[in-house]
Amino acid sequence: MNAYLKETSILNYSSPSIQSFIKSKNWLALHPVERVKTIYNFVRDDIQFGYNISDDISATQVLQDGYGQCNTKATLLMALLRAVGIPNRIHGFTIDKALQKGAITGVWYLLSPKNILHSWVEVFVEEKWYSMEGVILDKAYLSQLQQKNQDCTTSFCGYGAYTDDLKNPPIEWNLNHTYIQDKGINQDFGIFDTPDDFYAKHQQQISFFKKFIFQKFVRNIMNKNVATIRNRS
Repeated sequence: MNAYLKETSILNYSSPSIQSFIKSKNWLALHPVERVKTIYNFVRDDIQFGYNISDDISATQVLQDGYGQCNTKATLLMALLRAVGIPNRIHGFTIDKALQKGAITGVWYLLSPKNILHSWVEVFVEEKWYSMEGVILDKAYLSQLQQKNQDCTTSFCGYGAYTDDLKNPPIEWNLNHTYIQDKGINQDFGIFDTPDDFYAKHQQQISFFKKFIFQKFVRNIMNKNVATIRNRS
């Protein structure tokens, strides 16, 4: 299990900011199952859903940003779990861009890549591996999304979600798998020990120009759209 606990440049959990944060939360005093559940809930709800500058930023940067999407939330979740002795790995995919529609609109949606790089954390606890994709959308955002689409009785795709049950998606972890975007998966890259290994082999397929536009402009528009939904009264 040592491979699933090692520190890397992306999973930089020995950094003072992460170590002091973990100490302030007193997570090491918890039973392993409660430790996992508490950290999972923290990353899901206290780290808001949003788009960072890049998929491969470090765990400390995600914590500092205070928001993240599938890949960056996975990074922070892995780092925090490893820091408290919980083995984990990353499973890489691509998902259809359709699930981002609403968060991204108009010409920017048309210009975005068809296949979006995606990942989730798999955690080893009580002698079993569990998938933790349900960490992506914070409950405050998801609640507003549910209210906005309360008449939906079939599969829902858009605004960062792709699920068969928007009213009761499987996002609560208690020794089970959690999901919120898995219905959009269209390619499986397999399992990697670390995000560093994953990103060394797979990157978002996008031109340099489009990447620049996304980092400087489009992601800010997407974050504004997400915040508007979350803060709707």
